[in-house]
Amino acid sequence: MAIEDISETSGRSLSLTLMPIMAAVFIAFLMIGLALPVLPLHVHDDLGLDGFVVGLVAGGQFAASLVSRVWAGRFADRRGGKLAVIIGLLGAAASGGLYLISLVFVESPVLSVAILLVGRAVLGGAESFIITGAVSWGMMLGGPANTGKVISWIGTAMYAAFAVGAPLGGTLFEASGFGAIALTTSIVPLITLAVVLPQKATFPPVEEAAPMRSVLGAIWLPGIGLAMSSLGFGAMMTFASLLFSERGWTPIWLGVSAFAVSFIVARLWLGHIADTLGGARVALVCLVIEAVGLTVIWLAPNEAVALVGTVLTGFGYSLVYPGFGVEAVRRAPAKARGVAMGTYTAFLDLALGLSSPALGMLAGRGGTGRVFIVSSIVVAAASLIAVRLTAKPPAQNLS
Repeated sequence: MAIEDISETSGRSLSLTLMPIMAAVFIAFLMIGLALPVLPLHVHDDLGLDGFVVGLVAGGQFAASLVSRVWAGRFADRRGGKLAVIIGLLGAAASGGLYLISLVFVESPVLSVAILLVGRAVLGGAESFIITGAVSWGMMLGGPANTGKVISWIGTAMYAAFAVGAPLGGTLFEASGFGAIALTTSIVPLITLAVVLPQKATFPPVEEAAPMRSVLGAIWLPGIGLAMSSLGFGAMMTFASLLFSERGWTPIWLGVSAFAVSFIVARLWLGHIADTLGGARVALVCLVIEAVGLTVIWLAPNEAVALVGTVLTGFGYSLVYPGFGVEAVRRAPAKARGVAMGTYTAFLDLALGLSSPALGMLAGRGGTGRVFIVSSIVVAAASLIAVRLTAKPPAQNLS
């Protein structure tokens, strides 16, 4: 099947084309988000296990996502993004089934948590296939000229799902326990297949796979820029509520909510500008805004000023991922765009996995506020990478 390129059509045509893919991503990541706030409660309170096991279960998904990113990208490049999304949805449903099986053995906590860990690992792999396949599928449909827009819009669906999934998961858990989370996770991804299956598949040209060395050579610099910028995201999601609580600012969730709203609005409003102005230029401006926002939070004398900082941070971080992502895709071999995005996103997984405990140690020794100024310095340093990428634009690679 020939690749449909709608890069010259209106934004409305592109949005309609991407809508089913965005819906699938939203529903799939809603299921992932359901468990995030309640897993620690289930493992600690229901199974009676300690904090180390809680961290192990919570982090198992992200470790599996990191390991499977490149595999998912290779699969999407060779077999098409639609099939990758379908496999990811089936994997997500299987993880819910494993959650259910783990509940059969709650009287044997070690066995129960072992099955739960397998379920989390399966979900991590499913996440990689869903998001990498969706972005690859969207880029094939949208054409090279819409790379930044595709990355922005599909990413927005993912982040919005996390934002909605957390309170929904908490509500389900309070009403019916972890069993409700497990049952929902096993059923809803299968229902989502009804949205995905009727959509047009796109098949990449049959070519020899690009060497991984050439892909890494193309995307490592944007990847490092993404990793450094993600400290701001990690600081906001993990420590903003704690900072508000320590300083007596209420409600304590307001900072995270303002960050999320600003992030989503910026993605929807300006998601296309990386395609027109250049990914590195957009990333450079947004890194400065993000760094300023984090500094404002650190200096804030009251919640109103801190709120301004969270809005700036969310607005800035929102376009860093698509900005550097456009640079990664345009520098990578055309036949390896899926694996390029998978590898590029792995830098985000790695950064969040390493930065959260590091920032936690920093908060324990120097206070929570110091997390935000250190994150600001690292984010500002990432602007040097954006400057270098701006000075050395990619060769035309739009085939």
